[in-house]
Amino acid sequence: MFAVIKTGGKQYRVAANDQFTIERLPGEAGDLVTFKEVLMVGSTIGAPFIEGASVTAEIIGQTRGKKVISFKKRRRQNSKRTRGHRQDLTVVRVAEILTDGKAPTKTKADRPSQAAKPVAAKSDDEAVATGSAAPLFTAPGGDKDKLTKIKGIGPVAEKQLNEQGITTYAQIAALTDEDVARIDANMPFSTAQIEDWRGQAQELAKN
Repeated sequence: MFAVIKTGGKQYRVAANDQFTIERLPGEAGDLVTFKEVLMVGSTIGAPFIEGASVTAEIIGQTRGKKVISFKKRRRQNSKRTRGHRQDLTVVRVAEILTDGKAPTKTKADRPSQAAKPVAAKSDDEAVATGSAAPLFTAPGGDKDKLTKIKGIGPVAEKQLNEQGITTYAQIAALTDEDVARIDANMPFSTAQIEDWRGQAQELAKN
């Protein structure tokens, strides 16, 4: 039996044990979530939803989508802006498709106790997404530079860079291509954007 559910403004055709990615939902791996906006179950179509129908799913993990680059340029105004965005997503696995107001057979997925659960190393993307990873760089001692003097770095971007240990013009000026690729992979900034900042920082670091 299959069902069609609505979540995050999108519709999904699902069946038991299907695993798929949806817009970010709160929760951690092992939690169960219930989708009550069910448009269709088998050959039964809702108007728009089927009363008493629901779909439960287990959260497999939290992740982020591929980076999307937004580039904006104003003609004859010497103005251009490049921004990157990675959508927050949740990976879920369908547990049950329920009808007639039936309750889920369990409210939390079975999983081993914390003591017995093996500790898996997190990827850079997962660690940054959860905010539990060490900074990408080691911040130097001394006063911080005002990174907002670099065109394209606003207060929010400055805070994000500071949190990852980037606090001075000299650091940005000395970024290698490998460093740029690492920032591009783990932060919402594109390679072109970072390389532009590096060039500006090299001039500011001379002063």
